[in-house]
Amino acid sequence: MLAHLKYVIKSLGIVLGDIGTSPIYTLSVIFTQIHPTLPNVLGVLSLIVWTLIMLVTVQYAWLAMSISHKGEGGTIVLKESLIPNLTTKQQVAIATFLSFIGISFFIGDGVITPAISILSAVEGLELIPAFMNIRQEIIIFISCMITIWLFSIQKKGTETVSSTFGPVMLVWFLCLGISGLSMVIKAPDILRAINPYYGIKFLLDYKFLGFIILSKVILCATGAEALYTDMGHLGRNPIRSAWGFAFVCLLFNYLGQGVFVLLNPDTKSIFYEMALFQFSHFYTIFLFLSIFATIIASQAMISGIFSIVYQGMTTQIMPKLHVEYTSRRLMSQIYIPSVNWFLLSLVLLLILHFKYSYFLASAYGLAASITMTITAILLTWQFWVKKDKIKLPISIVITFINVMFLIANTYKIPFGAYWSIFISMIPLIMIIIYTLGQRKLYKALGPQSLQDFVKEYKSLTSEVTKIEGTAVFLSKKISTIPTYIAHTIFTNNIIYEENIILRVTTQDSPFGISAKFKEDLAPGLRVFEIKMGYMEIMNLEKILYESGIDPKVIFYGIEEINTKYIIWKIFTLIKKLTPSFVQFYKLPADKLHGVIVRVEM
Repeated sequence: MLAHLKYVIKSLGIVLGDIGTSPIYTLSVIFTQIHPTLPNVLGVLSLIVWTLIMLVTVQYAWLAMSISHKGEGGTIVLKESLIPNLTTKQQVAIATFLSFIGISFFIGDGVITPAISILSAVEGLELIPAFMNIRQEIIIFISCMITIWLFSIQKKGTETVSSTFGPVMLVWFLCLGISGLSMVIKAPDILRAINPYYGIKFLLDYKFLGFIILSKVILCATGAEALYTDMGHLGRNPIRSAWGFAFVCLLFNYLGQGVFVLLNPDTKSIFYEMALFQFSHFYTIFLFLSIFATIIASQAMISGIFSIVYQGMTTQIMPKLHVEYTSRRLMSQIYIPSVNWFLLSLVLLLILHFKYSYFLASAYGLAASITMTITAILLTWQFWVKKDKIKLPISIVITFINVMFLIANTYKIPFGAYWSIFISMIPLIMIIIYTLGQRKLYKALGPQSLQDFVKEYKSLTSEVTKIEGTAVFLSKKISTIPTYIAHTIFTNNIIYEENIILRVTTQDSPFGISAKFKEDLAPGLRVFEIKMGYMEIMNLEKILYESGIDPKVIFYGIEEINTKYIIWKIFTLIKKLTPSFVQFYKLPADKLHGVIVRVEM
């Protein structure tokens, strides 16, 4: 029981930070579009309540979290669990491409989250009497400083700091719930908003304007993807329990804000003005709590992006980037410098460009909506092929709701959402070019079949004097032998007493490492295979040593690509700018020997 409670509190900090800070800006953004009359407030609140129920509770906490691989969740896991059930290459290609889009827009959403969260929290300073006339430039400066500090500490790791995230967010959610409940008690009639009738009536009455409001309502559910993505770190049941608690707190806070805006229709910053009204002398403390909560929300998203990029690298859909591991105890805590500074530059750019959280809200939500829609489509597809008669019809309804939100969010494109598309296109284009380029390069290299290689090796070994010691040759596959190995052995006649072909394969499961000699191909020629989980941190040199392999030299291939096509030139540039396999796994430099192979693409 205590262990479960511990993970529930951790889930509040690590998983629910983003969705937990959405009350800061959601209703304030919506009621700049319409007047807060009783029917409007009831309609908007009804849409928010049922968005949280349908998209977060039903789609993620129930449907998505019912599908896992050894406890892990996320877009890649969902794709990997679906593909074995597909019957054609076209279906596999569609599912794979959808997962690429989902991953890319998750990154796009992750860039906007720190910008809007931190900026909206700092704007709460305007309600402190001493800062009532504070210039927006000062708010922007403070927001930028907090952002720079947040990204600067990533290298140190968040293991120590993250231990406080859960308790802080527990206090945050309690404040949200108590704050909202105290307002609801004053006007219990607001509870009528739980009835979906008012939301449907609002959409029917306002038609196109209601559709536009729908694009703002999605702000209340941003961060829902984290429930599924982080399932492997904390477990299905703790996250579900944490969401149950958080949902009640969010529900009362949104309803309470509804009461407050009805009583104060001219209010601009509903969340902070309600907090000032309720907490009065303690408002400054509450403001700092809200800033800390937004930092936690941003930290959770940054860590999530690091994790998904690392999954992309280990599953070979993204190029290998330099990775630093910030925890000896928690393998999932990693730091990717290039991604970190890429995110920082974009977050600062968004804050400086939009200046106000209200304008940032116009860019926020589209990427999240695309990610949610793709998840819903993959879920529906999964339940279809499994013939799940209970979950399939519900998933179809959820997909329809997601599509409606997605269509509504396209309205934001001219007003700032083009930023999320632009940002998401960067990883998407890189993934597509890299995966296609790797496939094209493999064909262009023309690897030799294992059978032909072994036959030629046997005939050569009787004629050539062997070099003393052990040589290790890195290879992605065993069924075919890379061109550089054949070039080294057969063209240059470099054959050691013991020649080991080393293959490292990434498994669908997140953790676990196994290493063993697979087979003896010929006298002095063996295969050594290492299997590792896609979230695993591997010390390749240590594994070789523990397996009794002390190589005199480690050979690896270097492709020198010659092409006249722009797409392959971009692919070549990506390969040059990113670390090679040997740099990624930090092999001993004094034993490495790169063999250049020239290839036309």
